[in-house]
Amino acid sequence: MIKAENQKKRKPFTAQDTIPYKEIYKDGICRTDDNYYSKMVQFYDINYQLAQNDDKAAIFENYCEFLNSFDSSVEVQITFLNQQVNFDEYAKNIDIPEQDDCFNDIRKEYSDMLKMQLSKGNNGLVKTKYITFSIKADNLRNAKSRLERIEASVLNNFKVMGAMAEPLNGVERLKILHDVMNMDTKESFHFHYGMVAKTGLQTKDFIAPTGFDFRNDSYFRMGQTFGCVSYLQITSPELTDKLLADLLDLEENLIINMHLRPIDPKAAIKSLKSTLSNIQKMKIEEQKKAVRSGYDMGATRSLITA
Repeated sequence: MIKAENQKKRKPFTAQDTIPYKEIYKDGICRTDDNYYSKMVQFYDINYQLAQNDDKAAIFENYCEFLNSFDSSVEVQITFLNQQVNFDEYAKNIDIPEQDDCFNDIRKEYSDMLKMQLSKGNNGLVKTKYITFSIKADNLRNAKSRLERIEASVLNNFKVMGAMAEPLNGVERLKILHDVMNMDTKESFHFHYGMVAKTGLQTKDFIAPTGFDFRNDSYFRMGQTFGCVSYLQITSPELTDKLLADLLDLEENLIINMHLRPIDPKAAIKSLKSTLSNIQKMKIEEQKKAVRSGYDMGATRSLITA
């Protein structure tokens, strides 16, 4: 009865309660649980598809080294976000401010050209990429020092690969959550941390949609936006480097998350040995079943050798 009562208390009753984090600080650190903290970095494209094969191999090797640089205490999520945006709001970022010289006509012409390309391409979709890394820590102070070291390593690895990257602060992380959860309204995000003390509201109050509905097993509703979640497990012996690009070329609101959990080398070797032992055991059991059924294993081996 006590367990059932505790589960009832933990059940979210509002849209704000449904958003799974405790607090997002100004510097971009997010406390998702009592002793769990994360930071987020946005990274940008590199010309991988147009690169020569040798350059592709070098980029891929650097990418593998980058993923292997995380130890078993760090959990990593790589996010690819395709999202429709408010055209008028996004076009403001394209405007080049005038300056006190004779090139303002060129600036305006270039801005107009970019806006025209934006209106024609991708159906108003903006594609962004992020990496989020999370650790366990006793308190915010300990988490901050370690997350900063991991962040410096992440930024350096992207620099080696030739990709631009920048860490996100608290407002920028909140804006991403706001834009994803309010796709039905496409309202602009207006927030600064002074508003929390001034209004008495929490950060979740500024990003929450009008409501969540998870009653249907096949889809969910977020505000007036409907969506579904799919888990993709790839068991193919070969994997093309174009798979992710093909998925991201879909001109729809789409979020792809790749969850990476590094394993301690000793634990990985132990798990591998255990798996091989199980396979060998299954092989022996199948051979015993074949012998009991009158199947001549010696004749089969002779036939294979011949």
